[in-house]
Amino acid sequence: MLQYYFIITALSVSLLPVTAKAVEPVPLKFENLTSIDGTDQWDWWQARTAYVPVQKPYYVTTMSETGKTGTHNFHDIYQTFSEDGGQSWSQPEIIPTLRRQEQPDGYEVAPGDLWPKWHAASKTVLITGKTFNFKGGTQENFTRERVSYAVMDPKTRKWGPLKFLKTPEKDHAGFPIIAPNAGCNQRVDLPDGDVLLPVRYQRDAKKRNYTSVVMRCGFDGKTLTYKEHGSELNLPKRRGFYEPSLEEFQGKFYFTLRTDRSAFVTSGSDGIHFDPPQEWKFDDGKLLGSHNTQQHWVTVGDGLFLIYTRRGANNDHIIRNRAPLFIGQVDPESLRVIRKTERVLLPENHATLGNSGTCRISNNQAWVTCGEGMLARGKRKRDNNKVLIVKITPE
Repeated sequence: MLQYYFIITALSVSLLPVTAKAVEPVPLKFENLTSIDGTDQWDWWQARTAYVPVQKPYYVTTMSETGKTGTHNFHDIYQTFSEDGGQSWSQPEIIPTLRRQEQPDGYEVAPGDLWPKWHAASKTVLITGKTFNFKGGTQENFTRERVSYAVMDPKTRKWGPLKFLKTPEKDHAGFPIIAPNAGCNQRVDLPDGDVLLPVRYQRDAKKRNYTSVVMRCGFDGKTLTYKEHGSELNLPKRRGFYEPSLEEFQGKFYFTLRTDRSAFVTSGSDGIHFDPPQEWKFDDGKLLGSHNTQQHWVTVGDGLFLIYTRRGANNDHIIRNRAPLFIGQVDPESLRVIRKTERVLLPENHATLGNSGTCRISNNQAWVTCGEGMLARGKRKRDNNKVLIVKITPE
């Protein structure tokens, strides 16, 4: 069995309450909404949806234009809109301010791993993520990554310029904060408008090992400003803790973390300080089996749910077991997935489904958006990919 060691630096640590109260399973109903097709040249990847609750509500899905071969072959960012609850989508169009651009030093920089979300206090759509940096257009340099963001005016549906969060030079432990990014990270917006943004960073430019934190940021509708961060969660092995996602549920905050060999979870009372992470398990004590990909949260029908992929689903032919995409209800006290609640949200169809995103519409409705990946390697290698969207409601 793998042995894990944790280094956690925090200003304070919350204690996990102990309770014997059983969790009441919340039955769910799924509805497949209209998918969005890729093209002969490009796949739509890192697709995520935001609900825009203006006078005439609509949905916007942003997507990375991605080459069908190669790793991190990301280019421009596109968007598509639905005004009928996902029954139809507009023709995808490029976002001019979020294009891949060549810099004076010869690097090409592409915003990516983006996650749009309605920011209620400012009544704007704030998208957060990272940058991909390619020397000469081909050689990726991880140490140049930055926390990127942009803002959409919900009336004009136009995006402002790509901006970057200014972060501290050092963390609480005195290590440098190198290449911070918020790629694929699910955030929480507080009632006062502050943003709890999960961020990962390196402490050594020569070692790609990540520490994950939640940064509390101010946001005035235009500029995202760092205020503070709490626990610095680090796993010294391999790439450490990365692509973290945060959710608030019934007054507590839940934090899931990707690692190369497993997946971890923790919780806390204020959204920035957390208990020592533990490996994700089912309620019978067996490991969940999610590894080397993201997990995200859904809250619907008074239940807390995890979206994930895992081993052991007749899926060894799928790279990193990244399909099917599962949903399971989480016991918020034990931080375990209740096995009997596990269901397939998106079935395996010779494509990866690991890079999903969630969108909360109300307490009784959430969407999961996921772009199929790695089609060039399997039985569907001549197919165009699809962005799949599932509406989740209480049964």
